[in-house]
Amino acid sequence: MPLPTMKEQFAALIAAPSVSCTQPALDQSNRAVIDLLATWLGDLGFACDIQQVTPGKFNLLASFGSGPGGLVLAGHSDTVPFDESLWKTDPLKLTEVDGRWVGLGSCDMKGFFALVIEAIKPMLDKPFKQPLLILATCDEESSMAGARALAEAGRPLGRAAIIGEPTGLKPIRLHKGVMMERIHILGRSGHSSDPSLGHSALEAMHDVITELKGLRQQWQLEYRNPQFSVPHPTMNFGCIHGGDNPNRICGQCSLEFDLRPLPGMDPHMLRAAIMQKLQPLAELHQVKIDYAPLFPEAPPFEQDADAELVRVAERLTGHQAQAVAFGTEAAYLQRLGCETLVLGPGDIACAHQPGEHLEMSRLEPTVLLLRQLVEYYCLTPATVR
Repeated sequence: MPLPTMKEQFAALIAAPSVSCTQPALDQSNRAVIDLLATWLGDLGFACDIQQVTPGKFNLLASFGSGPGGLVLAGHSDTVPFDESLWKTDPLKLTEVDGRWVGLGSCDMKGFFALVIEAIKPMLDKPFKQPLLILATCDEESSMAGARALAEAGRPLGRAAIIGEPTGLKPIRLHKGVMMERIHILGRSGHSSDPSLGHSALEAMHDVITELKGLRQQWQLEYRNPQFSVPHPTMNFGCIHGGDNPNRICGQCSLEFDLRPLPGMDPHMLRAAIMQKLQPLAELHQVKIDYAPLFPEAPPFEQDADAELVRVAERLTGHQAQAVAFGTEAAYLQRLGCETLVLGPGDIACAHQPGEHLEMSRLEPTVLLLRQLVEYYCLTPATVR
């Protein structure tokens, strides 16, 4: 059976639902996407290893050639949830509109895999000096469980890795981390006419927020990186819930907040600093304070500016490597020994929203760039570089 065309592959990937979401009612398996990729890559001669991460969730690692070194072309196989009523086209159908390919995952980022296959098809009859690996992960849009499982397994990948997230074909060598945290305070309710009858969780939370704001100010003075449009770490108090009636002492209060650390800021140290502030407040207000992440953190990422991959990508794209605020799986691949960059054809401005699309003018330049990267890392002898 002949391999589908690039557009047919693109359409098939979009048509295979693969939403990952923290809400179980919206969460879906990504197996259909993994099976499509494994079939196409297997037909091209890749050795395909499908790994179950959690029930219904799978990673794919496809390899061509063998030995150490080589290049990893990576991306995630899932999408965010969608509200079909807000789309002007069917989100699960590839639609061409005004020079754009529109569909869920076209930009972020299932469509990247069709471009990878298009790029490598004419190269596979050449002698590979170093292996080419294609990685598709699960649950990047929620828990990042796929990338974390790879990092924890510790199996070395290639010498260099490109993650095809939407960057407008500009190389990205650093991004902030993402920490989503929650603090729950259990006090004791009582009649509001006599404060001695209870311990207010809401008043305790007031002091907690004051301490967190103090830490935020401290960290923003201590850490700064002008390469980011927002050059300091941020902390956003996203939602708060507590109490039930004005005439009752508040017995429970919960806060959820978002912390975006810069590269060089250790999430474990940040949590330890927060915990140190919470313990005295629990004693002062005679309440129980439970602090925990909502999800495992996505670490901040930074690749050295003088790394070989950075220099190669800057030369091929004509753009200096930059920084972005959104998070990716880059730090996990870096942990496996890969020089890593984020570099893909989409635009982050249209990701995670109705009408997600990929400009058709980016198709050919992306295919050319990927071929140049494969040529450099997989076909050229190391002594020539």
